[in-house]
Amino acid sequence: MRRVLAILLLWILLWATHGLAQPPVLRFSIAESWSMPLMRVEDQQPAQGILFELMQAIAREVDARPQYHVLARLRLQEAMQAGEIDVRCYVSSQWLSERPGDYLWSIPLIEQRDLLVGRPGDNGPVSPDTLPPQAIGTVLGYTYPTLEPLFSQGRLRREDSRNQLLVLQKLQVGRLRHAVSNQLSLQWYNRSLPPDQHLHPLAVLDEQALGCMVRNDPELPTQAVLRALVRIKQSGEMQRIVERYTDAQQAATPLPVEESPPSITPDRKTR
Repeated sequence: MRRVLAILLLWILLWATHGLAQPPVLRFSIAESWSMPLMRVEDQQPAQGILFELMQAIAREVDARPQYHVLARLRLQEAMQAGEIDVRCYVSSQWLSERPGDYLWSIPLIEQRDLLVGRPGDNGPVSPDTLPPQAIGTVLGYTYPTLEPLFSQGRLRREDSRNQLLVLQKLQVGRLRHAVSNQLSLQWYNRSLPPDQHLHPLAVLDEQALGCMVRNDPELPTQAVLRALVRIKQSGEMQRIVERYTDAQQAATPLPVEESPPSITPDRKTR
């Protein structure tokens, strides 16, 4: 009987030790509207992209098992409030209508520029105020503070697509005269085109410093994740990840700057 109890206790100890040895799970959110170079998703799982590599680096740094949750943009904030995701990256405080109190902000990791983009042969800089009435290519659910007054006045109108890639494709085939794109997506899109077919940035509409939000829970390595993000940025790893998906020559090309840029309202609730 004592031998049976000893074996049972040993089995329980081994099982408990095995459970303790399991690395923690980190649940990362992925927005359905992301496209390359940010993220390529196959069968509801990330396969490639800047943010995929960033999430892998975070998990590796803190010895965690990553889980990826692909969500519609409108579901992201709801999932955060319900505690269904642990880490949300590529986000700005200005994009949130409500800021969940149980999440902590990382340092800024990526600079995003929203650009007014034209077709091959177009030259900048161009002020949105000077554009004739037309449809502007936009991503469904995104807000563009610089253009919102022009949309409200009816001087310009939105032509929404499900993601950034579809917006640029519409512009390329001539369904639109102008569109809005973030700089990374534009650089990625132009990589596959001959130089005479490149879409051209005509003006910088907005700039944002984007980071990550980490759920502040005692069962999560929250502070370890935040420290890992500092190391990833300061070591240059974040920049190296970005450079793997961008064309160095395009990245070095100066963008058109408007002499009198339109005012930018502070409220940006989506991404």
